Amino acid sequence: PAFTGLGAPYWAPDSRALIAGLTLDTTTNDIVTATLQSIGFQTVDLIDAILADEAIVSELRVDGGMASNSWFCQFLSDILSLPVERPVDTETTILGAAMLAALGSGLISELDEISERWSSDTSYRPKMTVARRDSMLGSWRSAVKRALLQ
Repeated sequence: PAFTGLGAPYWAPDSRALIAGLTLDTTTNDIVTATLQSIGFQTVDLIDAILADEAIVSELRVDGGMASNSWFCQFLSDILSLPVERPVDTETTILGAAMLAALGSGLISELDEISERWSSDTSYRPKMTVARRDSMLGSWRSAVKRALLQ
């Protein structure tokens, strides 16, 4: 984490990047996997912050370029211990902005009309054991402490 500081929920712009656990056997694939995992771990941190406010999160819907990576979507489901849904159209950010503009202009009358247009392409369900998840999150939290210089 922290190549440009740590954002939410840490808000530590002066934190430092680190790559931990390197060995002589570490490959480029290991670094890429760790990068994708760090995004999943940061998502856990954000969901935990949301849940601290007694919100309920029953699934995560993903979009954007990374959503086309099935390995990442499954890891996200595993590490969050939540279902992850990928839409038919993964570039829904701009579509959402257009739908909100349509709502504001009166072309769409209510939010329910927007949500009815969303369609799931692939569903991911958690498969990771609790012990493995807890171990990985423990290592992540240790790395965050080091990045925060604590």
